[in-house]
Amino acid sequence: MSRTQDWIGGKWTGADTGATFPVSNPATGEELARVPDCGAEETRRAIDAAHAAFPAWAALPALERANLLMGLYGVMMTRVEELATLLVRENGKPIREARSEIQYAADFVRWSAEEARRVYGETIPSNAPNKRHLVLRQPVGVVGAITPWNFPAAMVTRKIAPALAAGCTVVIKPAEQTPLSALALGGILDELKLPAGVVNIVTGKPAEIGRELLANPKVRKITFTGSTEVGKLLMRGAADGVKKISLELGGHAPFIVFADADIDKAVEGLIANKFRNAGQTCICTNRVYVQKEVCDAFAKKLAEKAAALVVGNGLDEKTQIGPMIEPAGLEKVRDHVEDARRLGAKVLCGGKARDGRWFEPTVLADVPEGAKILREETFGPVAPIVAFDTEQDAVRLANDTNYGLAAYFYTSNASRLFRVMEALDYGIIGANDPAPAVAQAPFGGMKESGIGREGGKWGLEEYLEVKHVSVLI
Repeated sequence: MSRTQDWIGGKWTGADTGATFPVSNPATGEELARVPDCGAEETRRAIDAAHAAFPAWAALPALERANLLMGLYGVMMTRVEELATLLVRENGKPIREARSEIQYAADFVRWSAEEARRVYGETIPSNAPNKRHLVLRQPVGVVGAITPWNFPAAMVTRKIAPALAAGCTVVIKPAEQTPLSALALGGILDELKLPAGVVNIVTGKPAEIGRELLANPKVRKITFTGSTEVGKLLMRGAADGVKKISLELGGHAPFIVFADADIDKAVEGLIANKFRNAGQTCICTNRVYVQKEVCDAFAKKLAEKAAALVVGNGLDEKTQIGPMIEPAGLEKVRDHVEDARRLGAKVLCGGKARDGRWFEPTVLADVPEGAKILREETFGPVAPIVAFDTEQDAVRLANDTNYGLAAYFYTSNASRLFRVMEALDYGIIGANDPAPAVAQAPFGGMKESGIGREGGKWGLEEYLEVKHVSVLI
């Protein structure tokens, strides 16, 4: 299952220099594999292979592209345990979460396969009797895709599946920390006899690979999931070639609990949302706003639940909190907690690192407005609680950020539900729902959380050009 070479032009290959870099298990430090440390030259060859494969792949009937994607879905579902175990070993998340991710990743493949046959054109009524106006939707061309480490399987399929369904070819650069899941998916596509060059996987130097994807005129679209800072750099670079671009960037999700909410359900929802993947997800809660009347009761129940979460190696079925992906991430979490504590926040549970790899599930109360954790994306298992007075206060606090990816709120008031969902400036809203993301719905943010959408019909549209044809008869 585990692949340790890149897939370029239908061939498994190493870097031209023979250079490699290690992939390690974040729970143990064990070196799992060494993969090619490629750069601009290998990326250029991958782009050339994708460009050469594009005409035939784009011309292939949609049904045939759909059938190949359904084949990928079928194999993934028969290998859930293998793929999930590999994912845990390189990423660290608990095995139960890893199984869910493989299912989620496969859902994007199945949905895209089904949508491949629904790329429809249109006929526009003409102003003249001797003209006909047609609208065609055609694949954009070669796609450069860059994926993050926190969902190493799902972020790959969320990009390549709609791209392939639309008729595009792809050069994908997985995160350096977690390339093995992407290479394993490439191995399945190889088994399924995907034509050479339709998908290419290049691991290695992010700056060199990224620059080539941006500069090469054969690449017509860039899709990226990652930090806002890197997304801005890619957006500037894509402007030089006027490339299509879709960006799913950082988040700083608020989680609002109104006094009329079912407090027990809100606590369970926050546990599921905040502590998934040890808080290392772009749509997990960063700020918790609770109405004053119920704030103390909510904080007490949340701390009790969080303190009971099992911390350990992700391969243990009992584990609920896995390790941080790398030391820098752990240090950022520690810094945010200590900053809040210095400013007067109370640590209700957790607050410390364990064995240099894990951070305890942490709940902070009375977090002051100036704390870093209320402004910066923490990416760790820490829930900072702030009390609020009115609905207007909650919405104002929630929207007071440059981010706009996901937001959550709990209420039993139907009128409030509609008012708040419409007032929140976020691309994804969970109303009494801690897990809104599904393959058939649009996923993406507002403001500095990105542009474009992935998932559903909206995700497929990102890989299509619209062409108007006027016919004089």
